Amino acid sequence: MCAAALVGTLAGCGGAAEETAERKPSGGPSTASADAGHGDPRHVPGVGERYRAKIPRGSSQVVAVYGKGEDSAESTVRLFTRKGERWTQQESWPAHNGRKGWAEDHREGDKRSPVGVFTLSDAGGVRSDPGAALPYTSSTAFTPPAYWPKKTRHDFDYVIAIDYNRVEGTSPLDPTRPEGRAKGGSIWLHRDHGDGTSGCVTLSSAAMRHLLRTLDPDRKPVVVMGDRATLAG
Repeated sequence: MCAAALVGTLAGCGGAAEETAERKPSGGPSTASADAGHGDPRHVPGVGERYRAKIPRGSSQVVAVYGKGEDSAESTVRLFTRKGERWTQQESWPAHNGRKGWAEDHREGDKRSPVGVFTLSDAGGVRSDPGAALPYTSSTAFTPPAYWPKKTRHDFDYVIAIDYNRVEGTSPLDPTRPEGRAKGGSIWLHRDHGDGTSGCVTLSSAAMRHLLRTLDPDRKPVVVMGDRATLAG
């Protein structure tokens, strides 16, 4: 359950909450389609020209989210780094995305994750900073509502905000949506609870800690996310 259903202190994966936090400063498709760019170290595997062109030239860290299918909640997350012109996979983890799959035109409440390339600039969570390079907001305001299922208790222990319809350089809890509420927002990377979300992408706690300790704002990290067929197209 990503937090698009939240009301009260949280709205979206990190919504309109009064921040009691201290913020530290920055310190399924055919084989041919699925393997777009495969074998060419200059490209992130599985990402066709349409989305490849949206990766900023200065970025040398990519979190790639490969959705199993357009209407599937299952996905795989892989971390790639670039040295010179060569992209190399560093890690791979099972993951979940929106329970109804993916949308190139994500809308509030559609239970789909937005397809695209987005920067990763801010992080936070209920738990204290695990050694993040990204600016990190530690706050109890991330705590899921008590009426949520028990399995979601630790969903927001660690969070990385995906810069979709949000103000970069602010806490993930900032509810501002520059393109309007209808476009949705508060899309995060956060802890997995075993099934689909309302739009976020979820991984294990260990994977989240690894990303938080690895993603470096000086390397301009981005997430490239979508179902495999769309990403490869």
